[in-house]
Amino acid sequence: MSRSSHVSAVLAQGGEIPAPHIEYGQIGPLLLVLGVAVAGVLVEAFAGRTWRYYLQVPVAFLGLAGALVWTILLGWRDDPHHVAAEGALGVDGPTLFLQGTILVLALVCLLLIAERGDGRGAFAAQASALPGSEAEQRTAAAGITQTEVFPLMMFAVGGMLMFPASNDLLTMFVALEVMSLPLYLLCGLARRRRLLSQEAAVKYFLLGAFSSAFFLYGTALLYGYAGSVKLADIATQISKDAGSETLLLAGVALLSAGLLFKLGAVPFHMWKPDVYQGAPTPITALMASCTLVAAFGAILRVYYVAFETLKWDWEPILWGVSILTMVIGAIIAITQTDLKRMLAYSSIAHAGFLLTGVVATNQNGLSGTLFYLAAYGFTTIGAFAVITMVRDAGGEAAHLSRWAGLGKRSPVVAGVFAFFLLAFAGIPLTSGFTGKFAVFKAAVEAHATPLVVVGVVSSAVAAFFYVRVIVVMFFSEPEADGPTVVAGPATAAAVALGLTATVVLGVLPQPLLDLAGHATTHMFVR
Repeated sequence: MSRSSHVSAVLAQGGEIPAPHIEYGQIGPLLLVLGVAVAGVLVEAFAGRTWRYYLQVPVAFLGLAGALVWTILLGWRDDPHHVAAEGALGVDGPTLFLQGTILVLALVCLLLIAERGDGRGAFAAQASALPGSEAEQRTAAAGITQTEVFPLMMFAVGGMLMFPASNDLLTMFVALEVMSLPLYLLCGLARRRRLLSQEAAVKYFLLGAFSSAFFLYGTALLYGYAGSVKLADIATQISKDAGSETLLLAGVALLSAGLLFKLGAVPFHMWKPDVYQGAPTPITALMASCTLVAAFGAILRVYYVAFETLKWDWEPILWGVSILTMVIGAIIAITQTDLKRMLAYSSIAHAGFLLTGVVATNQNGLSGTLFYLAAYGFTTIGAFAVITMVRDAGGEAAHLSRWAGLGKRSPVVAGVFAFFLLAFAGIPLTSGFTGKFAVFKAAVEAHATPLVVVGVVSSAVAAFFYVRVIVVMFFSEPEADGPTVVAGPATAAAVALGLTATVVLGVLPQPLLDLAGHATTHMFVR
């Protein structure tokens, strides 16, 4: 008997409603991250401006690290396969793998966000914009950081952890909003490109509101079909082939539109280039890595749990979306001259590659997608970290022409960025090759070979604009007033971690592949 039926029976007998049973140990990582976010808000409210940075950074690091350790301990148990919070959250192998990936990537992103350097960081406050004496302004110019980014980031990460674990659509909607609302604010915090950053935040907010409306309307239609918002109940109703097929198909379509928006899949990709370009680069790295993992986790749970028996209806649609996403992302990226916009369209193409693993709807497809998400996340953070290091008088030098001759000015930085680009292209002995091979292999086993052919061709097209950047860096003469490389210690650590992961997962991918395979042994809990 479900809890709602049990409560109704108790009320009919005049008894007391039993208290809900919350498995705090199972959802501890999520509660820890959200608790640290609340603590960060209190620090902003009560701590002096001088002390906020020194309190926020260690609290955020300890919160993410503690949640990661807790997640690892949950994963070490024998076959974690549980539901928590009255069935609202699923604690299983794929969810723990996704949550662990989000936390690791968030820790690396936190290095970029916490970088203060010489005051030219993405969140460094401008001295002229702050009141106070000349000494206070010099202190601000030396790197006082906008510390509200830390609790906002922690709230966003908390939503990301909840998103792939949600076992019913209302919980998933709450997670979607907890994840998205802080990101809308974070996108508007770039200080040196204030107007462009605020424009990106407004575009993201407006389009995100539309996608949330699609998601919620789809949830309402599915509730009308199944009489429940739980994914398992929807799956049971579909297997019985009862209810209105119109409500079912319309609900699936609207729900999918809301989820595909978070991926930036075509035709829901319009926000991605503008937001990636306008947002502070550390926030762009957070969205391009952690948000992508969370969104794909939610899509995998919805399609593998609720709509698994409806495969013949939604699979052709995902075929079309995957093909359009790969092709359009690769082709339009060729025309881009801004590196952040180029990487945005590259991210769109990679979302198409990842959708081939979703289409497979088998254990290999799920494990290959999990591996791809982890590998791609590290490479993406490393690439955006390098972009934050290349600066001129106006801030980040993101235009491609400003990178001419960088290989002669700073061969190490240019070489590292070239390696990240080759990983995006899927060159062997990089993590990008292993990730693409894993999802393409699963798609071939699921008889989706034409989809794989389109993916391989799109990868070849994408290689062109990656190689073009490498040619500009190493085979063009540097300008006299070219940009300089400003490498703070935290940013250098983020680049080193991204580079190490990209190399290791390309040369020795088997341990992570085995971990992903073990996590998917029992698929998602219902």
